[in-house]
Amino acid sequence: MPQPNLREDKAIIRIGGRPNPGFHVTVMATDLEEAYELLEKKHGAGTVFDLHNEEDANTIR
Repeated sequence: MPQPNLREDKAIIRIGGRPNPGFHVTVMATDLEEAYELLEKKHGAGTVFDLHNEEDANTIR
């Protein structure tokens, strides 16, 4: 079975509030939606995070 094209998505998980900057995580997923689901599954629904993909961020809009 062929492996789907995975890409690296990065996130900053926010915990606690302003004095606590949070921590960085990396997720390998086929798209941003799957990355979001993986983060929610691992860190819990309602967790606040900034999720982005460097390739998408550098694309001209």
